[in-house]
Amino acid sequence: MRSSNPVFSRRGFSRDNGYAGFNTAQQPQAGGNPYAQAPTNPYATNPYAQQDTQQGAPQAPARSGVMTIDDVVSRTAITLGTVVAGAVVAWLALPVDSANIGKSYGIAIGAALIAFVLAMVQSFKRKPVPALILGYAAFEGVFLGVISSAVTTYVSAGAVPQAVLGTMAVFAGVLIAYKTRLIRVNRRFVGFVMAAAIGFMILMLVNLLFAAIGGGDGLGFRSGGLGILFGIIGIVLGACFLAMDFKQVEDGVTYGAPREESWLAAFGLTMTLVWIYLEALRLISILQGND
Repeated sequence: MRSSNPVFSRRGFSRDNGYAGFNTAQQPQAGGNPYAQAPTNPYATNPYAQQDTQQGAPQAPARSGVMTIDDVVSRTAITLGTVVAGAVVAWLALPVDSANIGKSYGIAIGAALIAFVLAMVQSFKRKPVPALILGYAAFEGVFLGVISSAVTTYVSAGAVPQAVLGTMAVFAGVLIAYKTRLIRVNRRFVGFVMAAAIGFMILMLVNLLFAAIGGGDGLGFRSGGLGILFGIIGIVLGACFLAMDFKQVEDGVTYGAPREESWLAAFGLTMTLVWIYLEALRLISILQGND
């Protein structure tokens, strides 16, 4: 099954573009059937990965060259650091005062489009390209910097710190829930999340279309009670995608994915965290604006 977060296009770590752990035809059957087929290592051809040929269970890699949690953490830190750096530069260099707001918004929209294109190009490549991933992070950071500055200036000075703390809280909560198996990422979970996310995006696009034609907030999905509801739904969807990202990382480490795949993990986690931050920022803006 294809891995994805809100852009619906990031491939998974397995050789066939699927989650290594989601192929139910390869999972051990319930009831302890000794003839059930054991999970197949999608990285069996990786010279750095090991597998117990008798039991079919993945074993810890014996040599360097495979993805580790440390690799994922370091690449994610670099990618998120690039987003933050881009945001800080944009915040300082692109003011959103009355004299410059049009120019700053134009640059922010252009940066968002470039980031989207870079993300799509990476999504269709078979191997991660760090330059594309870091380029995406830099331009996404510019967009976030301008939007965050605008919210701070015109809505609430405390909205950005609250959105950052909220994003960190969602990350920590999902990680704990995933590690304690309160959240189980399987085929049914992924199917439900993808269907909900597609419906969510369609509604947002329809709302944007009505807003462009009739002005205002379109169907009202971005303000008031409906805005609050859809903001919460957006954050919940982001949390679900985080769980899918954790599953992707866990499978990659377990099955001995090549070390370069850690860039894909960083790419996916960064996109998901950006999604959650934007939804949290929008939700806080609505709540603060209603006060």
